[in-house]
Amino acid sequence: MEREITEEKLKKYFEITREALEKLEIAVHEKSLLFSVAQDFLTMAKSYYSDAEYYYKKGDYVTAFAALNYAHGFIDAGVRLGVFKGEDDRLFAFG
Repeated sequence: MEREITEEKLKKYFEITREALEKLEIAVHEKSLLFSVAQDFLTMAKSYYSDAEYYYKKGDYVTAFAALNYAHGFIDAGVRLGVFKGEDDRLFAFG
């Protein structure tokens, strides 16, 4: 059982989340009521990713890992809700 957030593990999750953000597409029309939800989810995911980078650079791996999990949570929630396209099951939990 692992009880430590290693730099190797953190880099792996940075890569997965970064790649998911790069491949992510909004799946609803801009006139849809859900378009603002998609934009909000995307903003939150990018903001948490940015927070993760900030804490990583400070050496706070625990908070960086937590922020990455929040970022990816917004991505996966958006895919599940249907406001994002996410078909790669390596990057998206509900793809």
